[in-house]
Amino acid sequence: MKGVGSISILHVIFLSMTVIGLKNHVTILPPLLDMAKRDGWLSVLFAGGIMFFWLFLVVYIHKKTKQKSIRDWLNEKIGKIGSTIIIYAIIIFLMIMTAFTMVETLQWVNTTFLPQTPVIILLVIYIFLCILLVTTSLQTIVILNVFVLFGVVVLGFFVAFTNIQVKDYELLRPFFEHGLQPVFRGMIFPASGFIELLILLFLQHQYKEQIRWYHFAIMLAILVGLTLGPLIGAITEFGPSEAAKQRYPAYEEWGLVTIGRYIEHLDFFSIYQWLTGTFIRVSFLLYIVADLLKMTGDKKRIWQMLAPPFFILCLPLIMLNESLFLKVKGNYILTFTFIFFFALSIFFVIVAFLSDKSSKKGKTDKQDMKSGEA
Repeated sequence: MKGVGSISILHVIFLSMTVIGLKNHVTILPPLLDMAKRDGWLSVLFAGGIMFFWLFLVVYIHKKTKQKSIRDWLNEKIGKIGSTIIIYAIIIFLMIMTAFTMVETLQWVNTTFLPQTPVIILLVIYIFLCILLVTTSLQTIVILNVFVLFGVVVLGFFVAFTNIQVKDYELLRPFFEHGLQPVFRGMIFPASGFIELLILLFLQHQYKEQIRWYHFAIMLAILVGLTLGPLIGAITEFGPSEAAKQRYPAYEEWGLVTIGRYIEHLDFFSIYQWLTGTFIRVSFLLYIVADLLKMTGDKKRIWQMLAPPFFILCLPLIMLNESLFLKVKGNYILTFTFIFFFALSIFFVIVAFLSDKSSKKGKTDKQDMKSGEA
């Protein structure tokens, strides 16, 4: 299904790297290290292996919806009232997810390099910039993402290879140090990121072509790599115990970067990585909300109906103590994200299956009637 404002599958893959990659590269590391310690990388591999089979549910939904807007498809299959309930549940949860991303980034900014700046000012500025991007178009977000992602990837490889000199891969052993239970319990954190691939279906009506199973497999493999990189880096550079105590392990790795004897303190590059990643993630998720509400292209409605609720949602979160915020995010939000999107995918599969079955039955009845008349 082609549209006027369609984007390519390659751009979808790039979006998944930034939008979901930020979460798996940064957000899930503290609770994962706290839960699984040095075996956290095994949790990532196991979660990736299991989620590979879940991808076929997403492919099934994508195929059965025939690249229609999810809102329009639900309207057809379960009626206006049922679809409205589901759509608004999705919108509310996407807003909560986005708010947690925004607040976590601003807490990091306030803690690391702008400690004297009031967080409320940072919140207003960042929301203004994100909403400004939402009022443009998906093509603008995609083009901007390509430019910023290039720098993010280059800097990611730079920190990974530069820190090889301080890495001790023996710290990854012994495997299963505390048994299988911590590894299995830790799987929920990377899985809560991988399962966000489902949100790509919410804009499927703007894609040039159908997403095949191998496209989803490529995105999953990239996300596994984006998770393993900083996770193994933190374990091999700081040790599992010290890495588990750190608030921002991915950021702390930049503090070890040195080139020769005289070049060091290059951690300011991480500011670019994190801020641009959050900018794209927040804007993209809010764009999905605007699309589900059919507000895309209407700048006035977006400013009036999207910006104030998002600001109000972020406000109480930003007032939370950092340790409490981390506990809520790690113990509840990440787990509930997995449960919500998994349940949503099962619901979509059931609706697609039952509607497909009823349509086939309807065709059979019509054929029987025609043959009877003949």
